[in-house]
Amino acid sequence: MTLPKMLLDILACPLDKGPLQYFPEEETLYNPRLKRRYRVENGIPILLVEESEVVSEAEHLRLMALLEAET
Repeated sequence: MTLPKMLLDILACPLDKGPLQYFPEEETLYNPRLKRRYRVENGIPILLVEESEVVSEAEHLRLMALLEAET
């Protein structure tokens, strides 16, 4: 399930208040500045810091490569 662009435009990381990158195939939102991933369940972003995950450097590089491939 994809999130509407209007929603993506207003979503922000609860920690640094910056924009998030959306990976619909993985149902996640990602903050590359903090290397923190938030899951999306049934079309609902779970933007709770306690529920988020800090990703490894390798995972960060993989996600950034996916973003670069999209542009």
